[in-house]
Amino acid sequence: MSEPPLLPRDPAAHPVAHYPPYRTTIARSPRQPRLALPPTASELTGPVFGSDQIAPEDDDLLRNHGGAGLPLGEPILLHGRVMDQWQRPVPGALIELWQANASGRYRHRNDGYGAPLDPNFTGCGRVLTGEDGAYAFRTIRPGAYPWPNSENSWRPAHIHLSLFGAAFGQRLITQVYFEGDPLIPLCPIVNAIADPVAIDRLVARLDMDRAMPFETLAWRFDIVLRGRSQSWFETAPEGL
Repeated sequence: MSEPPLLPRDPAAHPVAHYPPYRTTIARSPRQPRLALPPTASELTGPVFGSDQIAPEDDDLLRNHGGAGLPLGEPILLHGRVMDQWQRPVPGALIELWQANASGRYRHRNDGYGAPLDPNFTGCGRVLTGEDGAYAFRTIRPGAYPWPNSENSWRPAHIHLSLFGAAFGQRLITQVYFEGDPLIPLCPIVNAIADPVAIDRLVARLDMDRAMPFETLAWRFDIVLRGRSQSWFETAPEGL
């Protein structure tokens, strides 16, 4: 049985490259048409990720740092499914996560924000999707932080997700925001996306069915790779 044809993506779901309210696009956005280059052998082959390369606590950012205690902040469960354009599960996909801590500070030498670092939190993890395309991370809800886009610009609380396909060159990156955050409509990066429906696909929903009583709230974020309902990706608007 042959595969169904690829569904076209919605071009309005991807932001324009040059968006002056997001200041860095002024210098970084291309001025010439994009070029389509054929993939090389290194992009189409390996590495192949297997379950033996994922440590038992790689998906648990509350414990994977190996510190003496638990991180500060609100523990949460971020979970969802990775699906293709026909809502079929995508198993065995490697998802990597990185984020700021509860104070809005990244564990990175170039992060100059004055909020404190957390000695028990590195802010990164990874997991492979299951046969049903499902993934889950235990982590801390990140804090908002200021950034030098304008005099008083703040990024909404967000988590970065990187999704690998069958080869290293097949990598998609997106950001996850949290339902109800008042900073979302104020963010120039978010507002570079003209379609409000596409913005809505970047927002994780509160999921009380997966919340753990007296322990963690849960947030659901599904990832759709292609088609009219695809998630927005920073690296490849057409999906995998």
